[in-house]
Amino acid sequence: MLNFELLAQSPVFRGLQAGQLEQIMEDIHFQVRRYQKAEQIVDAGAPCLDLIIVLSGSVKGEMADYTGKTIKIEDIEAPRPLASAFLFGQNNRFPVNVIANEEVSLLYISRPEFLKILQKDQRILTNYLNSISSRAQFLSARIKFLSFKTIRQKIAHYLLELAGDRLAVVELPLSQAQLAEFFAVTRPSLARALGEMADEKLIEVRRRTIRIVDKQKMNALLQN
Repeated sequence: MLNFELLAQSPVFRGLQAGQLEQIMEDIHFQVRRYQKAEQIVDAGAPCLDLIIVLSGSVKGEMADYTGKTIKIEDIEAPRPLASAFLFGQNNRFPVNVIANEEVSLLYISRPEFLKILQKDQRILTNYLNSISSRAQFLSARIKFLSFKTIRQKIAHYLLELAGDRLAVVELPLSQAQLAEFFAVTRPSLARALGEMADEKLIEVRRRTIRIVDKQKMNALLQN
């Protein structure tokens, strides 16, 4: 049985009460599938035929670069949807491999059934449009990030994005190992680059707390 309290927290169903969502779903056909840790759920290039929402656990999206090195795009936790921007359109295929980080449960709603849901409540349609717009913006930002050639550029961009216009001190949401995976570099290489930037007085590092000392020079790194 679906946990409608959890499902109502999904970006797709935001603003609906659990009871309202249960009523909407009562004549909708769906499946719940379970996967084990490290199991490959979807291959990149596979057709995207269903709206898929993580019900429990988390998955990760990965792709290979031109050298064959695996790059993690992001982790997706419950109750977020997978590849919502690729459900419709002419080339509706998964852009990445999807792999279970742990034991996961996924909700599958076929495209025709999801169209029925969209016609039932205007809020769901609005949420879905917002969701796919956010995904497009995220992927655009991720492509820009991965286009930086050096680790120092990636660090500078990441920290400046976290800091925004006002902050000079940021708390890293990821461990150094997770950050290295996100940057698609080795942990020693990341640690070395952070050390070099600290030596050059660009940043100060205290475990996960980093102070940006010279924003102007950090921005200049991104222009090289």
